[in-house]
Amino acid sequence: MMTMTFLFNMPDNDILLTGQQRKALHKFYELLAVELNSAGLDQRLVLKPSISIPWTKESVKNQLWRPVQDAMLGKHSTEDMNITEVNIVYEALSKGIGEKFKVHVKFPSEEEDMTKTLE
Repeated sequence: MMTMTFLFNMPDNDILLTGQQRKALHKFYELLAVELNSAGLDQRLVLKPSISIPWTKESVKNQLWRPVQDAMLGKHSTEDMNITEVNIVYEALSKGIGEKFKVHVKFPSEEEDMTKTLE
């Protein structure tokens, strides 16, 4: 299992996420959606058995990230999260998806252009 960490370095973990950090989080949703689709793991195989539904950035956020976030932290919005909390949710989600489906997505770093389109 690949170990991945949230790559933003902030001195105070009680500081809420910046706009750039929220962009990185949304980029992660997008990258995971692409990897799940590439692996042939549409939402039907991961969540709903009846019809094939490709992943999108929003479906990753709402169907995968948010339920883990709610269950672990009792927070519904990423705007209420700090860096440590994002790391906790990311590690749990990444581990679960990796172990069950062998899909691993590195969390985008500050150095990466969060607005870059996928090639």
